[in-house]
Amino acid sequence: MRTVEAEGRSVDEAVQLALAETGWSSDDVDVEVLQGGAGRLGWLGARRRTRVRVSLRTNKLEVAAAFLREMARVMGLGPLAVETTETLDYLLVDARGPGLGLLIGRRGAILEDLERIVNAVAGRAAPDRRRVLVDIEGYRRKREDTLERLAARLAERVRRTGAPATLEPMKPSERRVIHLALRDSPYVNTRSEGEEPRRRVVISPAGGDSPRREGRP
Repeated sequence: MRTVEAEGRSVDEAVQLALAETGWSSDDVDVEVLQGGAGRLGWLGARRRTRVRVSLRTNKLEVAAAFLREMARVMGLGPLAVETTETLDYLLVDARGPGLGLLIGRRGAILEDLERIVNAVAGRAAPDRRRVLVDIEGYRRKREDTLERLAARLAERVRRTGAPATLEPMKPSERRVIHLALRDSPYVNTRSEGEEPRRRVVISPAGGDSPRREGRP
């Protein structure tokens, strides 16, 4: 329930009754006067009562979390625990519960589709430009850790042998992890080559005083 209507002898009284019923704070709601409108009780107040609609302000992160819970319920996946994190750059929703591997897919393909849907739903509900990142059972962090270890291992091989290493095709988000993991290395350059969906990262020796290059992901 995100909206409730209440009646009182004034706007103030009607709003307070609505807040008492819901437990919401006056700082978190919008008030619409449906009938009447006296700010305080007057002699006309006894004849005509005031009716208001009190709505809880929409929070993009809360909408995203609620959508994931409802989707899991409809899919019969059981109860879903959702942890949320808010930063200046993004909003993170990390869902945990039984059977959620279905929402990850091979190399996170389904998870990426799910994230696009969540952003579409939450974006319509709240005017917040920050992107919602969706994680399932910490998969995103585990995958990033795996890619960072791969980048370090291949960079060491390139440094030792002097021969470039070409990785398998990756999604833009995964290529970005490789680029970021090696961007401060004095020994190797990274660049992306090819066209989607076969675009891949190439790690090559930095070589002497040649400038490092990092292509678009």
